[in-house]
Amino acid sequence: MKLLSTPEKRFENLPDFQFEPHYFEVDGIKIHYLDEGSKNAEVILLMHGEPSWCFLYRHMIPILVKNGYRIIAPDLVGFGRSDKPTEQKDHTYRKHVYWMTKIIQSLDLNNITLFCQDWGSLIGLRLAIENQNRFIRVVLSNGGLPTGEQRMHEAFTNWREFSRTSPSFDIKFIIQGGTKTKLNKEILNAYDAPFPDDSFKAGARILPSLVPISTDDPEHENNKKAIEQFKQWEKPFITAFSDNDPITKGGDIFWQTYIPGARNQNHTTIKNAGHFVQEEKGPELAELIIEFIKSNPK
Repeated sequence: MKLLSTPEKRFENLPDFQFEPHYFEVDGIKIHYLDEGSKNAEVILLMHGEPSWCFLYRHMIPILVKNGYRIIAPDLVGFGRSDKPTEQKDHTYRKHVYWMTKIIQSLDLNNITLFCQDWGSLIGLRLAIENQNRFIRVVLSNGGLPTGEQRMHEAFTNWREFSRTSPSFDIKFIIQGGTKTKLNKEILNAYDAPFPDDSFKAGARILPSLVPISTDDPEHENNKKAIEQFKQWEKPFITAFSDNDPITKGGDIFWQTYIPGARNQNHTTIKNAGHFVQEEKGPELAELIIEFIKSNPK
């Protein structure tokens, strides 16, 4: 597997992003993560999707740390400061679950509250259900755990086709397209920072095609098993979807209906936000997480 590492200079002077980088290695792949707050505090695991990276959480982390939590925010392999396999075939759904599992095992994280969105949910929900002894709460935003049996929104089908066929894969354009708010140049450049050129974008290109859309998908059975286990999940589970995400719109209803731990919870719709809800409503999400934890003590 050939790996690329984004030059550190591309991460200098990013707006509101003065966090110390940490690295962990698995199978020769260097994976970056943020580790903020007291090591003895309760853990909140922030899982980003694609083609974003932990920069997405810059407005949430200080609020969560100030309220006494330890924040772990990894960059998926192929994103952010993490190493980037150059071949699309080097990325599989199962590998991404494995790589992130190794982080929580290596750091020996316990009493975890998971916040996940986009591919952060496809991976994060698998982490939670496959390591139930380590997780105590889940907050799901603009994401899910498709098994290939669901009908996918036309917006996702179009996005998948674009990622597979478009000659240009402009990260700034994609991030701006997933937000209602007009983002300034500095913010868009920060999202683009991990990708000096197209050779760094194999992961970003292929992940939409790794979402299960049929029962022939190699992760169909694993995700179906995970869904059945979530139907027995009695730990606190809350949804916080935004009101302007055509890709995941309505996906929160399933979790509210079928997950025992989601019953009688204060599920929320985040107003005036697109797909990348953390970028647009980070402080609101942080306060929502804090209230959810306080309302559901371990």
